[in-house]
Amino acid sequence: METLIQSPIKFTDNAINEIKRLVAEDGFDTTQKLRIGVKGGGCSGLTYVLGFDQQLPEDEVYDADGLEFVMNPSHQLYLFGMQVDWHDGLNSRGFTFTNPNASKTCGCGTSFSV
Repeated sequence: METLIQSPIKFTDNAINEIKRLVAEDGFDTTQKLRIGVKGGGCSGLTYVLGFDQQLPEDEVYDADGLEFVMNPSHQLYLFGMQVDWHDGLNSRGFTFTNPNASKTCGCGTSFSV
């Protein structure tokens, strides 16, 4: 049995609603979990990962206001306190990340350094 851990990341209501909408789409692979993390690369050194993936043995399962996601616990150092939002406007559409740990971010908002 999995133990849900209190989330180190906050999601806005808009982000939660969009993720739930994606999961409810016809043909969604229900074996996949929402994954949040970081990977090397991008113009500032690290890039955010937000997508659906298979759960790995080293992953921890987190709960953010009823939204379950997986993350490698070593990524928490970079993401603790981050807020994920969803914008659905004419000029801006997509997920945005507000990370208090980032010392520098790039113009696209998907890359950062600590």
